[in-house]
Amino acid sequence: MEDDESCPHHHSISPNYSAESDKTSQNWVEITDSFTESVKDLQLGELLHDELFGLFEAMSAIEMMDPKMDAGMLCNRGARKITSFEQAVTDGLLPLNDLPPTTLLGIIDGTLARLVSWLEGHSLAQTVFTCLYLHRPYAPQDRALKVFCLAVYKLLDVIKDLLHKAMVYEEEDFQPMQYGFHLNPDISEQRMIGMLREVEEELHRKARNKQCEPETQAIFARIKFMRIFLQVLNSLRKEDQQQNSLNDCQRLLQSAIEMLQTMKDTVLLGQGAKEGEEEMACFEPSINQRLLPPTFPRYTKIKKRIEAITHFTEMMERFKVVCKAQGLTTFHQTVELFADFSQSGPCLVSRSALQLVGRNAGSSREALREALRNFCGPHALSSRAIPAARSAADAFLARAARPAGLLLQLSGHNRARQRDKLAMLLEEFALLQEEAERADAACALALGVPPRPHFATWALYHTLRAQALYLLAGFELELYAEHEYYYIYWYLYECIYGWLISTLSRADSLLQEAWNGTAATASAGKGGRRQKPNKAAKRPRPHARDAVRLQALQQLGGGYFKALLGLLREGLLQAPLPGFDRERVRFEHRFNAFTRLPAPPSAAYRDFRSAAQAAGLQGSEALFLSAGRHFAQAGQLLAAGGPTEAALARTSKTNFVLLRLLAAGHRPKIKPTFCFNESRHFPVICLTEGQLTHE
Repeated sequence: MEDDESCPHHHSISPNYSAESDKTSQNWVEITDSFTESVKDLQLGELLHDELFGLFEAMSAIEMMDPKMDAGMLCNRGARKITSFEQAVTDGLLPLNDLPPTTLLGIIDGTLARLVSWLEGHSLAQTVFTCLYLHRPYAPQDRALKVFCLAVYKLLDVIKDLLHKAMVYEEEDFQPMQYGFHLNPDISEQRMIGMLREVEEELHRKARNKQCEPETQAIFARIKFMRIFLQVLNSLRKEDQQQNSLNDCQRLLQSAIEMLQTMKDTVLLGQGAKEGEEEMACFEPSINQRLLPPTFPRYTKIKKRIEAITHFTEMMERFKVVCKAQGLTTFHQTVELFADFSQSGPCLVSRSALQLVGRNAGSSREALREALRNFCGPHALSSRAIPAARSAADAFLARAARPAGLLLQLSGHNRARQRDKLAMLLEEFALLQEEAERADAACALALGVPPRPHFATWALYHTLRAQALYLLAGFELELYAEHEYYYIYWYLYECIYGWLISTLSRADSLLQEAWNGTAATASAGKGGRRQKPNKAAKRPRPHARDAVRLQALQQLGGGYFKALLGLLREGLLQAPLPGFDRERVRFEHRFNAFTRLPAPPSAAYRDFRSAAQAAGLQGSEALFLSAGRHFAQAGQLLAAGGPTEAALARTSKTNFVLLRLLAAGHRPKIKPTFCFNESRHFPVICLTEGQLTHE
């Protein structure tokens, strides 16, 4: 048990107690004195272990009335003992009028820091509402402080509404509980913006005075930022955003960034901002302790003020990208933007804003229709197609809207959750592939032409992309052991990227075929007789750039597979002990999510072992040499991709140099390491010159 000064009366059952005595009588003995005597040698927090007092009993003892575990117990060992807003006002700790500018700055910056802490997944009770002024937002007589407190309430309400509409948060991202606080004061958004503008204009008049204090300009910047932030969020959370409103957002965002720069320059003017300075009395960490549930509370670390301002600056920059999503017209463009945005590690608010602005438009029937036209040019999507073919195509587009919307929504979740959701999305794509084959057959029958796999090619392409994302996410989340890398890269090399290249090639052929047919029909209409299309007038292949990048990634996969296989054969990678190793079980577990897909067929473990044995017959030096050729070819292909592929090109070149050394007979003294600094998915195999010896 724990020696806890707050619980002096402990009762226990007599040592002579037994199950038989319970049937007749219960002999309770007062042990308070003997207990106190027994534990006097224990320090606070120490436990006494006994064979009848195990881990379960220890946890129960720690939970009872421990301030770290029992949220209902007030820890009264602190220096301050503030229990309510009224008590703090009575004690003179909370001035309500004529606040010094430094105090007001400290309140605003401290509250914004707690707002950022809430947005990073902590509870409102332990972050924003530790500010006592927010418990009575109408109480302050200082106008700027009152309007700021009311604006915080409105901001919390607007952010909650935006996050609930987007629905891309998990329990670790965001805690929606309000703990009894009413977040919707009887003030509309427009009235709140007007109140902030009035205070802003009053402060601006004061700031124009040459003799005004720099704190006045600093307060003006913060109030203006609050007003702009509220306006931007109001625009982004609307269901029917207009292009004009998002253009206005771009202008507002630039003003917000300027205000944040002023805030950053003046953050040290506020009370409690300097390093080692005591926190202001208006922030009481334990004020809401009794509101928390009786479970182990999460440790809440409040953001530093300068870090909070940096967080808001990054958010405003990301909002600029969000506004660009309004202009996207096809599903493929939207997918690329959402994927790139997700890889940049955005905050929850900006992820949610992007979902509201672009998700519905990007997965709409018209966006999918345009994407399919640009991808493989199905005849059934033409306005001149007969009604039966158009009807079959429209039925497929309606069915594709759900997995398309889920794919866009998936990129709004945090990176750790995306992999789990990709596994579920693959089941949707399996059903979509079957629907695509039926749609292709129905369109061919209606048009009276041989079946062409337009819809099936598009569905297969996105299925393969989802599979690649699923496997690569395992590297990003550090799910794989180093001895597992080689069959992950083998699967990417042999199955995923090979199929993707073939699928893009087929889409190119279908698109050229559709264009040639359209050109021939147009020529026949003009001249009265059918003419062959001019070969020189052929459209450029729109998927050529993607195909080159996929060929580079395929070469990277082959290079890693052979390099890692050689390292394993040389004993340079730590492998599990044979008695505990079941590689087949691990292999099937890693690729279990792919077994339900009709295409591509899931690769069996025996296929992998055959490929590994065939490659291993060459010997380690030959494996290293072959892997080096793969990396060299990948580097050449990536170099043509421009500056966007520079990091992967450097990785390929570094690995090529290393493998040439290994192929020449050099061997490291220590086991190699894998550095994922350049790329999250394709590491640099690290061995320095000083670690190599020649046999």
